[in-house]
Order: sequence, then structure tokens, then C-alpha cells
Amino acid sequence: MTDTDTDSQRPGAAEPATTRRSYHRWAKNDTLEDYSLRYAPKSFRRWSPYVVATTALGGIAYLADFAIGGSIAISYGFSSAAVAIAIAAVIIFVTGIPIAYYSAKYSIDMDLLTRGAGFGYLGSTLTSIIYASFTFIFFALEGSIMAQAFELGLHIPLAIGYLISALLVIPLVVYGMTALSKMQVWTQPIWLILMVAPFVAIAIQDPGKFSAFTHFGGDSPTGAGFSFLSAGAGAGVALSLIAQIGEQVDYLRFMPDKTPANAKRWWASVLSAGPGWVVLGALKQLGGAFLAFYVADKVGLTKADQPIQQYLAGLKTFAAPVALGLATFFVILSQIKINTTNAYSGSLSWSNFFSRLLHWHPGRVVWIFLNVGISLALMEGGVFGFLNNVLGFYSNVAIAWIGAVAADLVINKPLKLSPSYIEFKRAHLYNFNPVGFGSMLIASTVSIIAYFNAFGAYAKAFSPIIAIGIAIVASPLLAYLTKGRYYIARADEMAEPLVVDGQLSGVTMTCAVCADDFERPDMAACPFHEGAICSLCCSLEKSCHDACKESGPVHLGMPVAKAAARA
Repeated sequence: MTDTDTDSQRPGAAEPATTRRSYHRWAKNDTLEDYSLRYAPKSFRRWSPYVVATTALGGIAYLADFAIGGSIAISYGFSSAAVAIAIAAVIIFVTGIPIAYYSAKYSIDMDLLTRGAGFGYLGSTLTSIIYASFTFIFFALEGSIMAQAFELGLHIPLAIGYLISALLVIPLVVYGMTALSKMQVWTQPIWLILMVAPFVAIAIQDPGKFSAFTHFGGDSPTGAGFSFLSAGAGAGVALSLIAQIGEQVDYLRFMPDKTPANAKRWWASVLSAGPGWVVLGALKQLGGAFLAFYVADKVGLTKADQPIQQYLAGLKTFAAPVALGLATFFVILSQIKINTTNAYSGSLSWSNFFSRLLHWHPGRVVWIFLNVGISLALMEGGVFGFLNNVLGFYSNVAIAWIGAVAADLVINKPLKLSPSYIEFKRAHLYNFNPVGFGSMLIASTVSIIAYFNAFGAYAKAFSPIIAIGIAIVASPLLAYLTKGRYYIARADEMAEPLVVDGQLSGVTMTCAVCADDFERPDMAACPFHEGAICSLCCSLEKSCHDACKESGPVHLGMPVAKAAARA
């Protein structure tokens, strides 16, 4: 079992708790657990900005970008595909900047950030499912691509290849950031060389192919010409990747504190590894579109969006005798690099989801197997064959979530409609905040209705754009109407200061429940246990019934002393 409940029959806080919670050894092992449900403490954030950024960027070695770019180009032709990729890249980059910054500044993952950015403690469970869906959908797509390489290069049947691709990443993911940082840093140069090699070879041997690519029409009824409808539909597919920022900040939370000495390197790492991932991502999509054109007359349009076919043809231009082996190696390496990230981020998301709803945490490692299992089922079900449909629908929900979070950080906080800081602990949050949660529901509902053609062809094509537009408008509107009262349920009244010299305090405190030591940002005052409690023990407490928050909402602008007195 994960833990022992603390005085589960006691309805109030009349007497101090006597039973202490003890965690399973997996949940207590920092190397395995990676602070999956907590603030990442200073003592654990021992990596340089460069290593953190390289690890985060190593996760975008995935080849789904090539498959997505190829699929968009085949479906909509060159001009519409290029515009669609550009539209998606701009939106993803702009919305990713504040998310990356706040995550790195407060050392929290996407789920904890979402809690404090307008969704509330339980409201963000819905986004945990959205995020988990992103990780297992893309794990399945990337695993399918790996299985295609196994089939072509090693003659392994697809069904068995799916199983191998699922199980291959588990040992690396179990050891979290400690293992992943080493793997990503050491494999990155090899991956970069192999990725660009076909394009360099084609540019030298047959440069005319690049100009011919601009006339590629694929299966599009408008050929290579531009169509607003096609550009919108293509952008919807590419925008499904907007939730990738969550995987980036799962690593960026381990950034060291920003100081005058490291400020330039800190910002360069946050921007390049946060929103900057989409620059390489967009180039990869264009590369996939080009390679799909390049191999179309060799393998047919049906297989032209398969990265293994694309790279096999590209590598044959300069290494024909070993092209199949090189292409197979490159695809497998790429997919291991990304699927370790998908499985890792999925384990974080499931940990957050179940700890809040079931008050149960067996350790992050357990949820790796759940995420991989769902992914394997999708692979065996042939998810790759429905690439555009799956991603086009998913993008409507994902972009509404990211849009609502970004709007809170960029609009609500400067206008003082929401707190200036990110509060993620259950002890200080309302279960539901209508600002982010309501914005996302309204935006995603309208955009999904539009996606199913209720408002005409143009609304269907641009449904993800509708989603982000509504989310950005609705978030500050709801924050204004509610006067920001549902962000903070009670003030932080602990005597130990949260911020020291402009930085989150690194002072350690002992949890009254598990008796382990944690840094101040992870702690809250608990009247139920009559002492300080860590955020995880607070999340897992079943019997307090949020008694500490019974005094009503804390209004923005209320003096801290008054707010503390009310609490």
C-alpha cells in the first residue's frame, strides 16, 4: 500500500493526529519519484540551465512531426500545408512563453501550474486527463512509427513491434530526470546529424527537388494552390501539438533559480527549450512534407507520410548500401528519445489525477505502466491510420486548455484580476475556479460543435482558432465578474516567510504527518493536524474535509493580516 491514513474517523481537528503516514518505498525514492506531485526543491535542482534545456529539447526528437507534415501536405497540398504549419507554430510559440517562464520560476509542472492559473484544485483534474491523453496518443503514434521501422528494417510483424516499442522505454523512464538527462544529452549530436543528413545530400545531388516541392498537390482537390479551408484544417492538425509545452515544462521545473549571474543563460534556456521547441518542430513538419513529396512516386501517397519510408529514401542518396540499417537506427533512436518523455510526463499527469480524486499515491512508477498500457492498446487498434482525425479533434480541447492558462498568466495577472504568484497547494485553493475551468469548458464546447460542422465549413476548419479566441476572451471576463475571489481560499499564514531575497525560500520544515523534511514552498499550515503539512500529505488526507477553508473566499487586494485572520 501507498500510505497509512491519519485518524480517518476524526471529523474535526480537536486533538492532534497520532497516526503517521508512511509511503511506499517507490514514492519515497526521490530518484524514482522526481517530485511528481510537488514543488521541485532547490536541493534537487542541481543541473545547469544548459543540461535542463538539452534534456527538454531532446524530447522533441520525435518523428510524428515528419508524419504530421507529410500527412498535411498530402491532404492539402504545398501552399496550404506551409501556411497551416506557420499558423500553428506562431500560436504555439506565443502561448508557450508565459507557461515556460512561470513553470521555471516557481519550479512546478504543468498540472500544478494549471491549478493556480485559474482552474482550482479539483478543476485541474480535467486538464490532467487532457494532458495524459496527449501523452498516450502521441506515445501510440510514435510507437507506431517505431514499429514500422521494426517491420521494414528487421522484419518484425507490426503487432509484435508495437509491444517491443512500448516496453523498450520503461527502464529509462523509471529513473526519471536522473537517467533521462544523461540519455538525451549523449544522443543529441548523433540524432541531429542523422536528421539533417538526407536534406543536405538531396540539396547537393538534386537541388531542383526543393523548387519542385512547391508544386506538390498530393491528394488535394486544389492541388498545390492555397485554400483557406485547407489551411485551417491543416493548422488544426498541427495545433494538436500545443500541449507539448506541458512536456517541456516537466523538465523546465528543474531549472536553477534565476540570478544576476545566470540570467542570460537562464532566459536563453527557458525560451529555447520552452516555446522554442516549436521552431524545430515546424521545420521538421516542413521537412516531413518535403520527404513525403520526395518518396511519393517511389512508395505511393499511402505510405509517403511514414518516417521510415521518408528516411530510407533520403539516406539512399548517399549511403545506399547501409541506408536501411541507418534509417531503422535513426527512427528507433528518435522514438526512444520522445517516448521516454511521453511516458514520463504521462506518469506525472496520472499521479496528479489519482492523488486528488482517490487520495492515493502508490508512486509515479506505477502510472508509467498505465500510460504505456493505454498507448499499446491504441497502437494495436491502428491509431496511426486515423492520424488527421484524431489530432484534429484533440486540438480543440488542448488549445482551449492552454489558451485559458496563458490568458490568466498574460492578461489576468498584469491586470491584477488574479494573484501575482502561483499557488498550487490544496490547503490554499478552491476546488473549482470558474475563471480557467469555465473558460476552457466554454471554448472547447463551442469549438467541438464547430468541428462537427454545426456552423459551416469555415468554422469547422478553424475550430481550434475559435477555441483559443474564446478562451482568451472568457478568462479575463470571468475573472472580472468573479472579482478573482476563487483563486485563493485562505492566505498563507505560516510564520516562516515564503520568499527570501526575491527567491522562494530553501528553508526545510518537517511535515507533521509523514515526518519528512521539505522546503518551505511545499508546506502549508494545517489546523487539522496542528502543524505544518507537506503538499502531498495534504492531498492524500481523506478526513479533514477541507476544514481549513471554511471561512469563505479571500478577495484580491485583501490585506494579508485580515485574510489570515479570516482563515
